[in-house]
Amino acid sequence: MNSEFTVAIHCLLFLYKKDECMSNSEEIACSVATHPARVRKVLSSLRKQGYVATKEGVGGGYLLSVSLDDIHLGDLYRLFARGSLHPGWCSGNEVSSCSVSSNIHGVMNLIFAGGEERLESYFAEIRLSDVKALLEGNKLEAFRSNMSDGS
Repeated sequence: MNSEFTVAIHCLLFLYKKDECMSNSEEIACSVATHPARVRKVLSSLRKQGYVATKEGVGGGYLLSVSLDDIHLGDLYRLFARGSLHPGWCSGNEVSSCSVSSNIHGVMNLIFAGGEERLESYFAEIRLSDVKALLEGNKLEAFRSNMSDGS
């Protein structure tokens, strides 16, 4: 999975903590521990989806524009990491006379697609407010229990 998914989650939670104060990309990047250009790239996608608002110029920056309860990790996963379970390369050769070599690519694509569906479904159940609660040490056992029960 690419790290833009976790960078996006970190940025949104950071902006939540700023409570209606603008934050610039340098400030956010310091918290994320990455380059401001990388943060700006992620925040640009979040802005296009309506999760953050921006203000240009002096005193400008980014502001969270959606409630944490309205942001699901599944939405962020689809935006930043969908397809990341599929490896860039798969063994085999479709024109090979070997039945394993000629069929492994299609079979593995089917398996990875199923894993992707399950992962998206799992992430769809988790709101950013749940992640915030976990960061604050709240409801950790309840969260683990709910996730293992599938509820």
